[in-house]
Amino acid sequence: MNQGRFYTLKNKNGTEIKLFDYGAALAGVRVPDKNGKFDDVVFGFDDLKGYAEFNDFFGSTVGRHAGRIGGGRFEIDGNVFQLAVNNGKNHLHGGIKGFDKVFWNAQELSTKKGNAVSFSYLSPDGEEHYPGNLTVTTVYTLTDADEIIIDMYAVTDKATPVNLTNHTYFNLSGAGNPSILDHRLKLNCDFFLPGDEGLIPTGEVAPVDGTPLDFREFKAIGKEIDADHPSTKFGSGYDLAFVVNGKGNETVHAASVIDDKSGRRLDVFTNQKALIFYTGNFLKGNFKAKDGKTYPRRSGFCLEPGAFPDSPNKPWFPDIILKPGELYHNQIIFRFGIEN
Repeated sequence: MNQGRFYTLKNKNGTEIKLFDYGAALAGVRVPDKNGKFDDVVFGFDDLKGYAEFNDFFGSTVGRHAGRIGGGRFEIDGNVFQLAVNNGKNHLHGGIKGFDKVFWNAQELSTKKGNAVSFSYLSPDGEEHYPGNLTVTTVYTLTDADEIIIDMYAVTDKATPVNLTNHTYFNLSGAGNPSILDHRLKLNCDFFLPGDEGLIPTGEVAPVDGTPLDFREFKAIGKEIDADHPSTKFGSGYDLAFVVNGKGNETVHAASVIDDKSGRRLDVFTNQKALIFYTGNFLKGNFKAKDGKTYPRRSGFCLEPGAFPDSPNKPWFPDIILKPGELYHNQIIFRFGIEN
């Protein structure tokens, strides 16, 4: 039985990342703190068993459609497609067996930017009831600037919705620490997408000004996480899409997170229009993961660049239908550093 294979990349600074071919996952990131002590700052498992049994998407490449699709239903050219409803009444993160639950083919590479691993997967026509044979590639590159560059590509032979992302959970104090509520976050986002009780966007694009969702200046994640506001109440904390300032299709600075305790800083760059911010509100800490650690509620955060959720059912949202002859490309950059 295939137990999967881990791949390790290391740069001249000693920064090390671990990748797993099951789910094309970012399984470990060891970076120094302000005192030079290295620690792993992302969630994951030591072996296949955890990734296969649990549905928290730790570090995985998520698709064919990351995020939610209302009712699991969409239309293309008058044809109705009904997907699995695996999150209440809605479809989430590719369905019952999304890209996080398959083995990817891996190839180690040496590039001008740094050592890399390229993962590829063919999603056949009809898989999870999506149309078209979709060929997907996720390339992780570790640079000497302590950047993890993630390039996601896709091509198809039939029109199909495509929205890929990386679903890494971070705790800059070290994975397994009990909380990220004292981390300070800044988002390059003037607007957000309000959602309903099922976290499906209503279709409105609303300003963050005057709401608990205003992170345009650094603010502790926990400061207003339990505010009396629909967008924090429905998600039991932060679990929604922000609109990244920028023209789209060009990689821009979307977010910064600082952990004053360790001095670690994470900057996120993307060429996508949406950034999902999730604070691990549904983690339970009821299992042991890497190094015997547990991940309790709100002990990790995700910053997931991608398209607007439920885009196939909101024609006024940016179009995410990939057609034959087109190339999908999502670039995500996680840059680590020390805040002085």
